Amino acid sequence: MFAMFSWDTWKIFLVVYSVLQLSKCDITISTHQLFIKLYETETFNITVTDFNKSNIEVKFHNQYDDIVKTDPDIIYLDSGDQAFEINITAMGAGHSLLTAQATQDVNVNDIYLTATIYKSKAIEVLSITFGWIYFLAWSLSFYPQIITNFKRKSVIGLDFDYMALNLVGYLSYTIFTLGLYYIPPVIEDYFNRYPRGLIPVTFNDNAFNIHGLAAIIFTIIQCVIYERGNQKISLVASIILGVIGFLYGVTIFLVIFQCIYWLDFLYFCSYVKLLITLLKYVPQAVLNYRRKSTEGWSIGGVFLDLAGGVFSILQMILDAHNYDDWVAIFGNASKFGLGLFSVLFQFIFVAQHYILYKPKNKDVY
Repeated sequence: MFAMFSWDTWKIFLVVYSVLQLSKCDITISTHQLFIKLYETETFNITVTDFNKSNIEVKFHNQYDDIVKTDPDIIYLDSGDQAFEINITAMGAGHSLLTAQATQDVNVNDIYLTATIYKSKAIEVLSITFGWIYFLAWSLSFYPQIITNFKRKSVIGLDFDYMALNLVGYLSYTIFTLGLYYIPPVIEDYFNRYPRGLIPVTFNDNAFNIHGLAAIIFTIIQCVIYERGNQKISLVASIILGVIGFLYGVTIFLVIFQCIYWLDFLYFCSYVKLLITLLKYVPQAVLNYRRKSTEGWSIGGVFLDLAGGVFSILQMILDAHNYDDWVAIFGNASKFGLGLFSVLFQFIFVAQHYILYKPKNKDVY
């Protein structure tokens, strides 16, 4: 009977058998991320179950030895169940990736940890506080315009190009955050591409985007039912939205025919949001200039947007100092630049409202 199979067939069988035996064991780490204050020590745990080998050395490697130190930096695995407590000490501010390497054929790919070392707990708390301030400011920034429209029973002065672009921007980013947070195949694609990465989306991101999208849709309904004069979406904005729609169609076509992954489609959605952030304020500023008035455009929303942008930038600066990670700002110029660009436009709106085109009606929101 054994003669029926070639030696190559038996080799394949032995490899498959070994993999199946290996898959019975489970080597896990208690966390993939730690935040540690400078010069302090935290711990993480390695748990081994159903291990079927003996005297296997697992060595931990720090990306930057001057940032963190592990103790012990080597553990030995024996057959059966085991648990190890590893100390990790912060030696310098910054980020360091901890990985593991094992002798023989033992899979420790899931044993990794990103250590983030901060200098000051006070700065950390201040950064979190700034984060909540800009989150609340941006969340509330939709309501002054809604209230203004309701009180005036008119949307004259609110640019429709701005509303259309903002709708597409928030819809695009909501698709990105929901897809990357909730859809298992997309999450699997992300970890296949970035095996030691962390999902860059939180529940708060989804809540913020869904809330913003709902507020924009409500404002658009106001644009339909309230007095709007001869306002409509311009030809330029229609062309821009048409091009974006065409690119959406092309991207979905490429996904359907498996030229790219759904993850790439979601990244495209995020790029659309970035593009629209650059463009969306321009039509409103131009409309104010042409009308020589800001009536109908809520200054309250402008101040909340301004506060959100300023505190967002301040948080980035605080984090860069606290984690000694200025690359997060200067290496990611798009995020920082978009924040500055948004703040700049809010200052333009403030100047238009209070200096260039002072409102005749003092009751302006």
